[in-house]
Amino acid sequence: MVPELWQVSRVAPNSPGEQSGATIVSEDTWTAMDHYVIEKLVPSDAALEAALRDSAKAGLPAINVSPPQGKLLHILARTQAARRILEVGTLGGYSTIWLARGLEKGGRVTTLELDADHAKVAKKNIERAGVGKVVDIRLGRAIETLPKLLKEKAGPFDLIFLDADKPSNPEYFEWSLKLSRKGTIIVIDNVVRNGVVLDEKTTNEEAKGIRRMNDLLSREKRVVATTIQTVGMKGYDGFTIALVVK
Repeated sequence: MVPELWQVSRVAPNSPGEQSGATIVSEDTWTAMDHYVIEKLVPSDAALEAALRDSAKAGLPAINVSPPQGKLLHILARTQAARRILEVGTLGGYSTIWLARGLEKGGRVTTLELDADHAKVAKKNIERAGVGKVVDIRLGRAIETLPKLLKEKAGPFDLIFLDADKPSNPEYFEWSLKLSRKGTIIVIDNVVRNGVVLDEKTTNEEAKGIRRMNDLLSREKRVVATTIQTVGMKGYDGFTIALVVK
């Protein structure tokens, strides 16, 4: 139950021309706002734009993070002074480039991808962006690669980004903890899914995976976490950010 204090659904007028009442904003406005943010705060970048174009040309699904979200990952990497970053779900390498550009000198991004065609596109995009030497693309099922990383002592990672198949999120999160240290930040994308996650009787496997992950998070004493809802060119969704504290 949401405390009554926070149950705010009305917006008072800010000027004589505005009407009091619930604010209704369209997806067109969300998208326009994203473009405004990009224009002001996310400068045009040839390598990133080429990565999106080539990914689309190769038929990859348009499920990469938005430019503002990519820059958030970059900022988090820099805030962490990250030397080791783990990404689960490479796709065309767009978010990988953002992460790699946030690395400390001598750092490395390890990114896991299931699809060989996706990995091929990503490799080209990553190399063109000039970060090929600091990115290690691991091909195969992440749930099989993650134990190998632990055995190799590839961690602990400073920043972990989970953006792969959502039904496996609980398992990815548990492995992330094993590959973390105190202070590691774990970011999990696409955790709202248009609000479908609210339905405890949902048959949507992705939403069910996220609900299971949230159940894990609610019990896990080694992290503090929150979820931020987002709107924009990618629609209505959100991400969870967890800080490892033990």
